[in-house]
Amino acid sequence: MHAAFFLLLGGALARFLLRHPGEARTPWIIALSVVLAALYVLGPALGPGRGTRPTPRRITWLALVVAVWVVLVVLAPSFAWCAVPLFYTGLRTLPARAALVLIGVLTVFVVAAQLRLAGNFDPNLLLAPPAVAALATAVFVHMERQAERQRALIDDLRRTRRELAATERREGTLAERQRLSMEIHDTLAQSLSSQQMLLQAADRLWDADPERARAHVRTAESVTERGLVEARRFVHDLAPADLAGGGLDEALRTLAARESEAGLAVRFHAEGTPAPLPDRVESALLRIAQGALANVREHADATAAAITLTHLGDQVVLDIADNGRGFTPEPPREGGVRGHGLPAIRARTRQLGGTLTIESAPGEGTVLSVAIPLEAS
Repeated sequence: MHAAFFLLLGGALARFLLRHPGEARTPWIIALSVVLAALYVLGPALGPGRGTRPTPRRITWLALVVAVWVVLVVLAPSFAWCAVPLFYTGLRTLPARAALVLIGVLTVFVVAAQLRLAGNFDPNLLLAPPAVAALATAVFVHMERQAERQRALIDDLRRTRRELAATERREGTLAERQRLSMEIHDTLAQSLSSQQMLLQAADRLWDADPERARAHVRTAESVTERGLVEARRFVHDLAPADLAGGGLDEALRTLAARESEAGLAVRFHAEGTPAPLPDRVESALLRIAQGALANVREHADATAAAITLTHLGDQVVLDIADNGRGFTPEPPREGGVRGHGLPAIRARTRQLGGTLTIESAPGEGTVLSVAIPLEAS
């Protein structure tokens, strides 16, 4: 529509200059054409028109555009067909009823201008402009309805995906809890129960039959050893699987590559001399990185993020930066720590005796930094 407006304006000006060279009104026609073009260019700078309430500045701008066009049409009827793009401008700027009134007024001027150019009455010139106006309005309204349906469908799809993901997470959590409860019952709980019975039997026999009592104690010791092996296996199984491949650096590099596949460009960088870290420090830092990237993906509307792991000898520092919309950090509040949000990140950092720093501002992205002292780990 913008291109069509300037083509029609340029064509009308060229037609006028070719057919009416040297007339007294020519400088005015040229000046008004330039003013109309300049006013039209200013339109996008005044903000969106459709979907929001029209601002006084935008209504004033539209009134000036229409007024300059009307003067041009009165002086030179060949500028009349510039009204067609103005139909869409009115529909995008004004409420429906006001836009229809404006289209009616523009159509009257177009009909009058065409009849002036023809010199004689022509029924076709009387009917064609209203037909074009009706067609343009119908096309615009249809496109708006289609766009609204599409936006509604997209919103429904996003909501359904969120609900499905939440359901799958709940089902996965319940299934994992059930699996762990069964394994704990069949191994650790049975082991502890056997130990209790053996030690109780040893206590009863300690004075009457010391040898059998000692045998019960030795058996309980063997059961305890097997239970300890099972407990260590549980701890190993519950640790992040990504850490099994080659330490925290490799796990973070894998995480960055995996997140990049989801549409967010994530890069990983390591600084300093890598040193072996305690398992719980590696596990916590990996979980913190996962939670921070989940926040970036879901809330920041970012296109790029960076993970930096810095080994400083006496501490390890994890930085996650993004170029998203940013926010105003709030003081930490006591409460729940579930999920991948900042409360969970603060809780993990606090458990390791570390410090969490958040640097962000609206429109300037976010940098989240976690420093863990290795002596305290």
